[in-house]
Amino acid sequence: MKIIGISGLHNSVLFKKRRFPSLPPQEHRIAQGFDSAAALVSSRGIEAAAAEERFVREKGTNTFPVNAIRYCLESARLKPQNVDYLAHGFSYEPVKSSFERNDLTRAQYEEIYAPGLQLQYLETHFPSIEWAKKFVSVPHHIAHAASTFYLSGFDEALILISDGMGEIHSMTALVGNKSKMEIIKQVPAFHSLGLFYGVLTLYLGFSFGLDEYKVMGLAPYGDSRRYFSRMMDFIHLKDDGTYAIPLFGHNVSDEDKETLQGVLRVLAETFGPLRSPESEITQHQMDIAAGLQAVLQSCQLHLLRCLKRETGQTSLCMAGGVALNCTVNGVIKRSRLFKNMFIQPAAGDDGSALGAALYIQRLNEPERAPAKMTLPLWGPEYDDNTLERMLVHQTEVSHVYIQGFQELAQHIAQRLVEGQIIAWFQGRMEFGPRALGNRSILADPRASDMRDRINAMVKKRENFRPFAPAVLAEAASEYFAIEKRDSDSYAHMLYVTHVRPQYRSQLPAITHIDGSARVQTVDRDHNRRFWTLIEAFGKLTGLPIVLNTSFNVRGQPIVCTPQEAIDTFLLANLDALVLGNHVLVRKKRLGQP
Repeated sequence: MKIIGISGLHNSVLFKKRRFPSLPPQEHRIAQGFDSAAALVSSRGIEAAAAEERFVREKGTNTFPVNAIRYCLESARLKPQNVDYLAHGFSYEPVKSSFERNDLTRAQYEEIYAPGLQLQYLETHFPSIEWAKKFVSVPHHIAHAASTFYLSGFDEALILISDGMGEIHSMTALVGNKSKMEIIKQVPAFHSLGLFYGVLTLYLGFSFGLDEYKVMGLAPYGDSRRYFSRMMDFIHLKDDGTYAIPLFGHNVSDEDKETLQGVLRVLAETFGPLRSPESEITQHQMDIAAGLQAVLQSCQLHLLRCLKRETGQTSLCMAGGVALNCTVNGVIKRSRLFKNMFIQPAAGDDGSALGAALYIQRLNEPERAPAKMTLPLWGPEYDDNTLERMLVHQTEVSHVYIQGFQELAQHIAQRLVEGQIIAWFQGRMEFGPRALGNRSILADPRASDMRDRINAMVKKRENFRPFAPAVLAEAASEYFAIEKRDSDSYAHMLYVTHVRPQYRSQLPAITHIDGSARVQTVDRDHNRRFWTLIEAFGKLTGLPIVLNTSFNVRGQPIVCTPQEAIDTFLLANLDALVLGNHVLVRKKRLGQP
């Protein structure tokens, strides 16, 4: 059985532009259905998965994932007519009555959410296929739940899905076992913790739906005690673990609801004027970020403690956009509420495409046993012949081919020791927001100026942003507060933990201001090439750790193709680019030393 899952709502931004033409571009993302993606699941497992942003080069795009679907088909040498099901990670038809409130919401349903729209897009891009017989809608939070539980390897678990909103809910708690996933608790979209974090992100001068991770990185610079109580006044914690956020009642008009201006007015009255995006970040804003992070942490722990008491479950699975908050994830892990935790690495809406496909597969093959995933290396790859043909036509770079990979790893490790910043392009592209060693920028974590160099010169981003360490899995517990038995939990760069105090001065480029790091462990069996490079660096330095950040510059998605890799390498002024076994450097121009 061959199933393609998709995510995204193609018309959401177009609808907003038509209905509210005077809105600034940053408010177009206060909408539903971003992170369009496609995934292909078959009896062989997950064959392919990729976000549409990687093909159209628009970060977090909501456009119909036609390119991602084509990639999935081509990677499996599959024709569209041979697909058994196409599953969409939204199901609005059962809640259609919720959109009968007024003309605006009725129009939203008809122009954005109606399932028939997906059939129209499919028929436009893949004509002459009986898509109506193959198409199925999967409730959004069920798709998220399937994406994490069915890949966790757990026989049973508590499943927590929390995001901005699904169709009409913002939190869904389920219990999953070998036979089913059962919903036990939900919070309406009106009281969304994800939306609360998003509107504070907007208040702090960042982009809603894109920059929440910046707030997470800013928070350690602030004092969480300064605004924690005033922020918690907006949230009512209930005895059953759920919560209410009446603050959203201040969005009264249609325009308020579409722009969150009612809430923003209250925030300005409470905390002072909104920060403009280009203005300096002050201690006041750092304290706001710290308070917000502490509030999210408190609400999630309150909910999980109640759910643990109610269900008795010892394993936890998480997905949804809130599950990408690595700091909260680390707090939950350190709380020891649960013996085991698993977070699906594409926890945002791109992952709902994968979950929709997995859910339909399980419905049709109920005896399929859960299989624990390793790395999400399900994107496009390029063989040596393709790389060589492309390199012939490059005029701005020169390159050398190093035959043996061990020799290549030693060569690049030496460049890192010398302070060079290296672009690293290998194998299949990662699925999800993290570069896990196949589309990465790498550097020496020992260099005290390296974080500032990369932020200012390469990534062209805010100087408070931290970088992640990639460490050999077998050595992780020596350098970071990670138990040996738990090192594989950190393979997807989804938890913040602490750098052990004796190593913080030796690892300044990856140690955040509070002594923490968003660690990625690298297993030899799961990514041999990346592991070999880190091992080679460790032999030279005594520290089997490299700085790892995504291969892109500000505003770009992570690179997908070799040509994008070369273009970004040149734009970011990196020292070398490794494409497979090819090492590329910029050609010297007349007058250069």
